[in-house]
Amino acid sequence: MPGNMTFDALKKAVKAGEIDTVLVAGVDMQGRLMGKRFHAQFFVDSGHAETHCCDYLLAVDMEMTTVPGYKSSSWERGYGDYVMRPDMATLRPLPWLPGTALVLCDLLDHHHHEVPQSPRAILKRQIARAEAMGFRAMMATELEFYLFETSYNALRDSQQAHGQIRDLKAISAYNEDYHIFQTTKEEEVMRALRNGLYAAGIPVECSKGEADAGQEEINVKYSDALDTADNHAITKTAVKDIAAAKGRSVTFMAKYDHRRAGSSSHVHQSLWTLDGKPAFRDASDPHGMSATMKHFLAGQLAHAGAITALLAPYINSYKRFCIGMFAPTKAVWSRDNRTAGFRVCGEGTSAIRVECRIGGADLNPYLAMAGLLAAGLDGIEQKMELEPEMRGDMYSAAGVREIPKTLREAAAMLHGSAMLRAAMGDDVIDHYHHAALWEIQEQDRVVTDFELSRLFERA
Repeated sequence: MPGNMTFDALKKAVKAGEIDTVLVAGVDMQGRLMGKRFHAQFFVDSGHAETHCCDYLLAVDMEMTTVPGYKSSSWERGYGDYVMRPDMATLRPLPWLPGTALVLCDLLDHHHHEVPQSPRAILKRQIARAEAMGFRAMMATELEFYLFETSYNALRDSQQAHGQIRDLKAISAYNEDYHIFQTTKEEEVMRALRNGLYAAGIPVECSKGEADAGQEEINVKYSDALDTADNHAITKTAVKDIAAAKGRSVTFMAKYDHRRAGSSSHVHQSLWTLDGKPAFRDASDPHGMSATMKHFLAGQLAHAGAITALLAPYINSYKRFCIGMFAPTKAVWSRDNRTAGFRVCGEGTSAIRVECRIGGADLNPYLAMAGLLAAGLDGIEQKMELEPEMRGDMYSAAGVREIPKTLREAAAMLHGSAMLRAAMGDDVIDHYHHAALWEIQEQDRVVTDFELSRLFERA
């Protein structure tokens, strides 16, 4: 469901003194909410029409460095403005921030056309493509993260004092997968998160302990692809907001410690007809899979390497792909098998769907979903034949398609994908390829603690 507050309801809440602040936010390349806090009265009087932001918000890295080399935004182009146009369908109160409402924005150029490199615009383009083919894209994400006893401020002080983050203390001492007693001790954060999101119009299904100490998962009900991406981005912000307010910290890194399980963001996907019928279901098929579903999955398998950089955008992302920790290493499909990169779930029911298990918790949901949709729709258009199902332990399978092992490999496949260039445009692919190259360049130049401890005396 979209936002749960109408503009008229906001006006009444402002007049009654219940809402005094409106967060007006766009989504950046990293999937973060970026924007401004408006006085609520100004927003309802005139600010709801549009506001502006520097165009560098789609050309900076995680540390807000003004990265050189982007075509759309640079010193040469003067770092001008984008228009931020609120999508009033996303308007909602944020119960975990007193007196505050949020609205998400589309980013437009000075001609009021959507900026092609904007994550929300990239996904909307693929949704429109699906609708033109007679389909409604439905998705859901399972978002994992680690919760720590240590506050963000304490971690910052530790890093400033020692040059690195120390004293990370997970909120649990042991693997808490499905563990009710341990997660009871974490309810101060998780209960506030579930209830806060639900009150904000985000239909939370459940939370649970995940497969390592301090690891959590939050699940939101499936919806159309754009709504799901919006919910995902807001949920990540809510997790950080609520944890910080409780004196805790969290990380959505794909792999914060090589000894721990990685954090994923599995993406569940299905297509429905525009009149509300499950396009992936065929009751006469042995596994309940329609021809449309088979073509869709075949497209994702064929283009798995090309879309991986959209599912795993950082060098750290690839450290999650290791044997025996439930992160896939092979881009193959199987039925209800968690060792495969693509898992078919809900066999024989109207809920039959494809779960992509490649993406980590660090993904940008708009880019990930757009890439998955583009690949699947290409499979339908080309009527690609689905390869045989793989069974058993995919970790030990030899001679099968592998997930790219590094960002360098994935970036090259992204750059060379004719399918993605046709679906998204050269400027979009070049933009995100440049972002990947910057991540690689920055990692290549920095001396790590691992190198120092390994080589200082012995080299």
